[in-house]
Amino acid sequence: MGAVEDRAMGEAIIDKMSKGIAKLMYDQGHDAEEIGRIARMGAHQQAAKLRDADGVDELVVTDLFNFSLSPKWEDGPEWPVVQPADPVKVKVSSIPKAPSAVCDVTLPDMQIGFWRDQHGQLQPIHCEASLAVSIEVCRRLQPRKVALHGDNLDLPNFGKYRKSPAFAGTTQDAINAMHAFLAKLRAACPESEIIWIAGNHDERLANWIIDNAIAAHGLREANRPDDWPVLSIPKLCRLDDLNIRFLPGYPAAHVWLADNLMVVHGHLVNSRGSTAAKYVDQHKVSIIYGHTHRIERLHHTRIDFDGPKEIMAASPGCLCRTDGAVPSTKGATDLDGRPLVGAIAENWQNGVGVVWHHGDTWHYDQAWIEDGVGYLGREAISA
Repeated sequence: MGAVEDRAMGEAIIDKMSKGIAKLMYDQGHDAEEIGRIARMGAHQQAAKLRDADGVDELVVTDLFNFSLSPKWEDGPEWPVVQPADPVKVKVSSIPKAPSAVCDVTLPDMQIGFWRDQHGQLQPIHCEASLAVSIEVCRRLQPRKVALHGDNLDLPNFGKYRKSPAFAGTTQDAINAMHAFLAKLRAACPESEIIWIAGNHDERLANWIIDNAIAAHGLREANRPDDWPVLSIPKLCRLDDLNIRFLPGYPAAHVWLADNLMVVHGHLVNSRGSTAAKYVDQHKVSIIYGHTHRIERLHHTRIDFDGPKEIMAASPGCLCRTDGAVPSTKGATDLDGRPLVGAIAENWQNGVGVVWHHGDTWHYDQAWIEDGVGYLGREAISA
């Protein structure tokens, strides 16, 4: 038998099988469209003798087929099943550097000053390591404004409390150190607007002159009526030489960093970190304040004529020592009037405040300083 005949016979067999399968499924009530695949099939012939009506035996051959069918739903439904997204590989040639965000920095309560130890050497009451970190923060951020909260000088000899002999004759050294710090700050951020807000310690000098040497109050250099008084903070610290603005008038002096955010030295003090609560109770704008030397922060939401409004009060801490070196109501001195450093630990913390601007909005970050290292976000900053 030739190939043509073989193929024809095969096709005939398949056709016969297909019709047989279709008829069988129809008889059983199944739709042929439900067939997924033929899992197994076979074919054979069966021979039998049949006697016809005349009594003659005849050999009859019958084709028999067997098959096993798998329905379509055996391997799952026809509709697409939810799958994880196809992997996508993205190739970026370069990522542009993000533009620098606009920010302001606030430097609280430095209280620059000295006392003399038993060897006559000057010992600072300000924290020199924290001051160095604050300059480095300004150098890295290049802020739009740097607000000095006030009490930048301590001036203990001009205060109303008992004068310790260990602080005698150190005012000039404090003024020199103050100018040196400001010169470094100006060099670190030459384009920043630097503003000194008068604090209660800064006004000690003017108040002492009024109380004890009124004849010297307001004296100016000859023919310079618009200059600062000779015995004033801005004149003695040479602020004009460094293009630093001085705002007198404690406690009213303030600087606006945004339409609803102001920086003040502050005059409120409360225990257990609740000074911030006093500020949000008394004001309708957010305030960054000094004076307490403690890191504090509180948010408050109240109803206004145009809906709920959130305000914040925060203190970035201080930049003076916290180990009893600063004259205070908790401090103590030896028989020679020198501070007993380490005898107490003031509940004060070193830090600076950073305000980030995003168009018409802003957010406040606290940079905490410990052991000469500042922590701002994910970054550790040391001088």
